[in-house]
Amino acid sequence: MSFISTIYAYLFYFAAFVLVAGLAAKVVQYARAPAPLKIPTTPAPTTRAGVVFRLTREVVFFESLFRGNKWIWIFGWMFHFGLFLVTLRHLRYFIEPVWAPIQFIQPFGIYGGIAMVIGLAGLWARRFLVDRVRYITSLSDHLILALLVTIGLSGLAMQFLAHTDVIRVKEFFQGLYVGQVLPLPADPLLLLHLLLVALLMIIFPYSKLLHMPGLFFSPSRNQVDNPRERRHVAGWARRLEQTQ
Repeated sequence: MSFISTIYAYLFYFAAFVLVAGLAAKVVQYARAPAPLKIPTTPAPTTRAGVVFRLTREVVFFESLFRGNKWIWIFGWMFHFGLFLVTLRHLRYFIEPVWAPIQFIQPFGIYGGIAMVIGLAGLWARRFLVDRVRYITSLSDHLILALLVTIGLSGLAMQFLAHTDVIRVKEFFQGLYVGQVLPLPADPLLLLHLLLVALLMIIFPYSKLLHMPGLFFSPSRNQVDNPRERRHVAGWARRLEQTQ
């Protein structure tokens, strides 16, 4: 079992490195992408505070998706909000002592896991039942959805069907902070769950799942609608003017 614990320890070290480095590289890429035109999607705010408020509504409530398709919005919001609760619930494995808000959120995290799987099921069914969506759906889309659903179902199974030793799981991850490999429970469901989570961490920065950071760098969302009041000059154009 110590061999399996070592394998998983190095796997999560590698997955964490790929996740952080990949996210950082993508954010730098987004930040460097030129935005030569003033193209905010109307009706757009005319102040920077309005842009912040608009982005907040988009991130928290998926405002544009709600306007575009109510059914997709329902399942998409269920999945993302459920994932948010599940993430908060899992923080107890990485912090000691566990903060009071994280203790309070524990039972809600279970319902979040259920909502997450239901939301994913609805989004996946859409890719089979809607002709135009089925036409543009690739194999990678199905594989990513299958990965997410399996992660959710395996987590729920450990909660309701086959319990694992969560104290040893926490000790394992706490030990990784100081480079110490502690024994990991040998439960097959736990090992499957952790393997799939590590796989998700590795592919996340390079898959279609990485859409939230791009929202903050989207010119149609982050620009102030003031082309009459102020001339918009892209960064590369400003540097070009300075060299001439």
